[in-house]
Amino acid sequence: MVVFALCAAPMPVSAADVSAWDNDIRSAVRLIGASAINDSGGAVLRAGVEIKMQPGWKTYWRYPGDSGVPPAFDFAASDNVKAATVLWPAPVRFADGSGDSIGYKDGVIFPLRVVPLDPGKPVTLRLSLDYAVCETLCVPAKGKAELKLAHATGSQEALLKSAEARVPRPVSLGEGASLILRKAWRDASSGKPRVFVEIAAPAGTNVDLFAEGPTSEWALPLPEPVAGAAAGTRRFAFDLDGLPTGAAAQGAVLKLTATSAQEAIEAVFRLD
Repeated sequence: MVVFALCAAPMPVSAADVSAWDNDIRSAVRLIGASAINDSGGAVLRAGVEIKMQPGWKTYWRYPGDSGVPPAFDFAASDNVKAATVLWPAPVRFADGSGDSIGYKDGVIFPLRVVPLDPGKPVTLRLSLDYAVCETLCVPAKGKAELKLAHATGSQEALLKSAEARVPRPVSLGEGASLILRKAWRDASSGKPRVFVEIAAPAGTNVDLFAEGPTSEWALPLPEPVAGAAAGTRRFAFDLDGLPTGAAAQGAVLKLTATSAQEAIEAVFRLD
């Protein structure tokens, strides 16, 4: 088994397109950079937070499911950064001791979109990351990294593009390509309110579905496959449970994320 070296020294600023790894014996964190893009007439820098874990270890998505802790990204110490937006690649579902959780196994890259305060000046991205890594037990972890971002294409371009391609594409219900969130509805005929979602996908495609509430305080159950879908579709359902104290389901906006090995999409569904 490969063991990451312990690293106690502060992470140096890198002039290349990767920072040094910040390691412990279970995981490691670094920043990577790639070419810039134009958005609304201004330059937006592309970067990524890469987490590498020992085989069999995992970390969590923004909604971790039945257990776990989502990563917390802090870029407040950066130079010449107006905004740093984290994009979340499509996760996977995995079983652990207390139910099903949502996240990433072995490694993940979170793409970043970085807007400079002054486009004419250099940008230094400084990351402070709190996250959790789990095998049979979960362990809190921290990582720090620094990277001077450039506009040019470099050695990390293909790696970052691959991670960006796994970020779910926003769609409306009924829209999509090979993967379509066809419809969603609420049903209380059995006594307990449930949400049903139908997904169209090519035959033989493994499909999964994740549901999030309007705030991080919502703890919706993970959707499970159920019978009743028409040919060419899959049906999922989950109880409308796990709402924060005092929260009303009526009018709440849920985010639905459908994933396959080839595609990932997300749509909002209002509980009217």
